Amino acid sequence: MNYNKNIIIIDLEATCWNGEIPNGQVNEIIEIGICVLDIITGSITKSEGILIKPERSKVSSFCTELTTITQDLLDKEGITFKEACVKLREDYSANHYTWASYGAYDLNMMKKQCKLRGVEYPLSQKHINVKTHFSWVKDLNKKVGMKGALNILKIPLEGTHHRGVDDAKNIAKILHWCLQQQN
Repeated sequence: MNYNKNIIIIDLEATCWNGEIPNGQVNEIIEIGICVLDIITGSITKSEGILIKPERSKVSSFCTELTTITQDLLDKEGITFKEACVKLREDYSANHYTWASYGAYDLNMMKKQCKLRGVEYPLSQKHINVKTHFSWVKDLNKKVGMKGALNILKIPLEGTHHRGVDDAKNIAKILHWCLQQQN
């Protein structure tokens, strides 16, 4: 990967509930959707959804409806959060590349969960908030969600909304459009 032409896009999915968080449970990352965007060509490579077993919560039916991720899927295919962070460093050299997400949630959630778990932060300090960047490039008075940005750009939503692996690719398309406008 060439630092100048690639940006890593990340979209997290976390345990969630329709209403209050049940006693003893917490929001925690259950999927790290990731892909690599070539900012020159717009090609998206190395996309995957890294599934993570929650340690302090269970996937609610509301969360499954939203993300399609089940507790059973995570029990069978998930890895630990620490293993996922090692994978980001080893497979993506994520600590050496600028990375982007849609909004600040993903940045804050990664930092918070790394701190809580005593895990080395696996990403670069160089972060692009695509939500803010899109609003700035489009000169919008208020920020819009990822789906709204795709609609404005007339780019069809690909895959399943609220699946990290699919949302990361959709975010990459929005970021690429933004970068093209600045050239």
